[in-house]
Amino acid sequence: MSPLAKRSIAWAAAAGALALTWHMYTDPHFMVGLADQLWACF
Repeated sequence: MSPLAKRSIAWAAAAGALALTWHMYTDPHFMVGLADQLWACF
């Protein structure tokens, strides 16, 4: 596999991870669950 293909796959994977993270943080149910978990630590 060429270095350009490896770099393209890595960039695509990073962009996918960022998009998934952005999608999760825009979901209100996820944010409430995350806040509940944070408060459960105290």
